[in-house]
Amino acid sequence: MFYNQIAKALKIKKILISQPKPSAEKSPYFDIIEKYGVKIDFRPFIKVEPVSAKDFRQQKITILDHSAIIFTARTGIDNFFRLCQEMRITVPEDLKYFCISESVSLYLQKYIQYRKRKVFFGATGKLTELMTVMQKHKEEKFLLACTDVHNEEIIEILNDNSFDYNKGVMYRTVSNDFSQEEEFNYDMLIFFSPSGVASLMKNFPDFKQDNIKIGCFGKTTVQALEDYGLRLDLEVPQAQFSSMTTALDFYIKENHKNCKKN
Repeated sequence: MFYNQIAKALKIKKILISQPKPSAEKSPYFDIIEKYGVKIDFRPFIKVEPVSAKDFRQQKITILDHSAIIFTARTGIDNFFRLCQEMRITVPEDLKYFCISESVSLYLQKYIQYRKRKVFFGATGKLTELMTVMQKHKEEKFLLACTDVHNEEIIEILNDNSFDYNKGVMYRTVSNDFSQEEEFNYDMLIFFSPSGVASLMKNFPDFKQDNIKIGCFGKTTVQALEDYGLRLDLEVPQAQFSSMTTALDFYIKENHKNCKKN
């Protein structure tokens, strides 16, 4: 959904993406920079901190009591195996792994012999698809590897489908604070999580949006923006655009076109 595309059509020249800079040489973001002559800074508003073995034990969860584990992100994989190492747990060879997508599942190769283990993933990368796969293994006792600020949708689906599971908080999402030396003069901000929006308001409690455009990915991020009384200018995904980069490309093109008219 697009908002205020023509009204207050100030040309977008500098954008902040609240994610790490892409490691690949070829990225749609770099194409946007070259195509429109904009400056894009990659600066995460949040960072991940590991939960210590001591703090994890306080959750009263025994990893070896579970026959399957659910991963929705690579960060969960890293912290699961880190905790197992810190707690001197030998991961059973018959443990089943259920991953949100194939790309996440392939990351397991960093820790296990992938082809010799029981690894499952959803074909579309959507939670509903993963749950369909898990339905065929309802007899398992699942452990959800997650952060302290997690997507409540997966909890709702697990509960609605009566899965036997525990939630294991293995890492924390915290604000990645800005220093006084860092400039904050952007025409557009892009967020991918509610935590990122919360971090913006924590770092800049007197933030006034005015003509700054804001784009968000995901319903929960959009809701966080609305909760803080901020204006949404670009929402992804939508019928026309499934990725932030394709939507951003179109948005900037329309913005620059409108600025030429005014």
